[in-house]
Amino acid sequence: MSIISVENTSVYLELNKTVPDFEAQTTAGFIHLSEWQRNKWVILFSHPADFTPVCTTELIEFAKRHNEFKQRNVALLGCSVDSIYSHIAWSRNIQDKFNIKIDFPIIADLDQKVSRLYGMIHESSSNTSTVRCVFFIDPKRILRAMIYYPMNVGRNFDEIMRMIDALQMADANKVACPANWTLGKEVIIPAPVTMSDAEQRAEGNDYQVTDWYFATKRLPDIQLSKGD
Repeated sequence: MSIISVENTSVYLELNKTVPDFEAQTTAGFIHLSEWQRNKWVILFSHPADFTPVCTTELIEFAKRHNEFKQRNVALLGCSVDSIYSHIAWSRNIQDKFNIKIDFPIIADLDQKVSRLYGMIHESSSNTSTVRCVFFIDPKRILRAMIYYPMNVGRNFDEIMRMIDALQMADANKVACPANWTLGKEVIIPAPVTMSDAEQRAEGNDYQVTDWYFATKRLPDIQLSKGD
């Protein structure tokens, strides 16, 4: 499989398209994304710099929820433009000062290869630091969602978890998730595409039918558990 190489440029990332493959040195060793992923979902996220307070709170929160992500078959992969030695020292500092072990890899991206490949560097904010990006990549290496935060605002981890749950629920059941959906709430059933189906929908079935185009149903959350 070919690996995209870039110099001081970013690739335009588009939802529902395959993300670029890459090789990188990390705190867990050398990885090749498409091989390391191993049929898992991946959350690839960036940090402006090591040893910064907001980033530290985020690394701690990812670590605290690591088992929740694993239960959903999600692998975490961080990225920062600092060195591997800085990443190791930061991770050890977090374990020492906050009693939290960082047990997922962080990419050492000093040459900004991955950061620019994924558009993590927004030069209006900084020409050397990554903004707070979150990329949701499915097991087929398709980009399913992405969230950007400014460098001075930490991420909402409830929303990150909600996004994974919603994407997996939608995929597993061919449904859609409404505004503010969380586990346990009703999902939206696709609208009918023929007059006959619309008439049957309006007559009622096991759905909660508001109108022929709008119907909801509660599905069991157990269908989201896909971990090893």
